[in-house]
Amino acid sequence: MTNPFTGRWSYRSFLNNPDLSVEFNALRFAKAPMEIVAASFHEIFGKLVFDPDETNFMLLNGRCSFGNPFGIRMQGVGGSPATQGWIYNYEGFLVPAWPDGVDQRPAIVGSVIRTVRHGPDKPAGVVASFVAVKQD
Repeated sequence: MTNPFTGRWSYRSFLNNPDLSVEFNALRFAKAPMEIVAASFHEIFGKLVFDPDETNFMLLNGRCSFGNPFGIRMQGVGGSPATQGWIYNYEGFLVPAWPDGVDQRPAIVGSVIRTVRHGPDKPAGVVASFVAVKQD
């Protein structure tokens, strides 16, 4: 069995605001291509890239577990001058496949916390929800 978390994912996160009158785009926290590579069956590393020229990115490392559901815990650390000092922690779960699902793609759902402040309008402790959909 190969590690189901490895591969390329489309990552999107959004603020946890329960007010349905807030426009969906106003909930946006981040979006980025994400790549996860397995260092071993339980250890992963990867990258979240926030711009097309790959100058704004975070390096990911963490562990995954294979219970019910499969889980992943990662830490993202600024890997470029633009993201220096950034630290985010992620916890997610692989959505189980529906037996009769149509066009279902693997997806990870979870939450992310900004662990370290990185700017006057980027305080530590902010939590957002995320979904990552597998590209390949």
